[in-house]
Amino acid sequence: MRDASSSSPPPHNASFVQKGRGATLNMPGRFESREVESIYDGWYSAAPGAENSAHETRAKTVIHIENARSIISKNDSPDIRFDQSLNPYRGCEHGCIYCYARPSHGYVNLSPGIDFETQLFAKRNAAELLRKEISKKNYVPSPINFGANTDPYQPIERVEKITRACLEVLLEANHPLTIVTKSALVTRDIDLLAAFAEKRLVNVFVSISQLDNELTRILEPRASTPARRLHAVQALAAVGVPTCVLVAPIIPFINDEYLERVLEASKEAGAVAASYTILRLPYEVKTLFKDWLAQHFPDRAEHVMNRVRDMKNGRDNVSEFGLRMRGSGVYADLIRQRFRKTCARLDLRAENLVKLDVAAFRAPRTDACDPAQASLF
Repeated sequence: MRDASSSSPPPHNASFVQKGRGATLNMPGRFESREVESIYDGWYSAAPGAENSAHETRAKTVIHIENARSIISKNDSPDIRFDQSLNPYRGCEHGCIYCYARPSHGYVNLSPGIDFETQLFAKRNAAELLRKEISKKNYVPSPINFGANTDPYQPIERVEKITRACLEVLLEANHPLTIVTKSALVTRDIDLLAAFAEKRLVNVFVSISQLDNELTRILEPRASTPARRLHAVQALAAVGVPTCVLVAPIIPFINDEYLERVLEASKEAGAVAASYTILRLPYEVKTLFKDWLAQHFPDRAEHVMNRVRDMKNGRDNVSEFGLRMRGSGVYADLIRQRFRKTCARLDLRAENLVKLDVAAFRAPRTDACDPAQASLF
């Protein structure tokens, strides 16, 4: 666990920018039964919200160990192309302000703001649970997605290596998978991914929302730079791993100008397919994003939100299947046309990805952690 005793997260009602963090608020989650309000009492050099108060209260990353009871989650959304997912971590240090998973921290009585990117939970028994679950007699194999909720290659994976342990279990079983990440750390496991690719068992999706390092610093503060993500695409393609680039999310007047350039750079790096989503603002994310806009882009904040509402039938967010990721209206149609025309020109089609082989699956040995167990039978 990383020590956090020397600092604390910002108070719930304070709004300010912290270096290396995405959220500018640490608002309470919607399930909390109590609310904490900070009052400036003169003990610090600046009141909460003042210019240098962020330096007075800088939250550090803390890793908690979560003893998960199950590890494979089921999905029934028609907007998503997989029906099984695995999340090695709860919370994500990348700190992307737009992350739709932020509200999930409310289930553990933590804030979807700064807490989501600093109070992280590592499921160290994930590989053990995965082995047990895919070894059950009634288990029906289908591709398991890594990264449906939080990034499986966020910075703490360098030490925890939970994602890699799970990949080793799946490779032993010839089990198909997909990976969604915005981290160049995915190339650390290129030996395993190349082995999956040889058996037609993997597609990797790398998220690249734009190409500006300064924008990345405030939009996705602890994620890999766009250039490093493109290098990851290149490295994966070089060993035969089918790679799709996700231009996600597209935010009006923030990163929409980069759409064609991201697709062109991705094609040059070796990507075979591409996809996109528009900004989603479920639950507390809408409040967090609005405050982030006010802090970083006060000159265009309302203009951005007006255009978002144009794509969401006049609302900040829509949750209906079919609309939540693509939107509707003139602006959403324009994004769709730009994307389709550029992909057609570059031959970045979903059909270029591998149709994953489910038939090759074989249940892994459940006695792998205890070889002596086999001698009983």
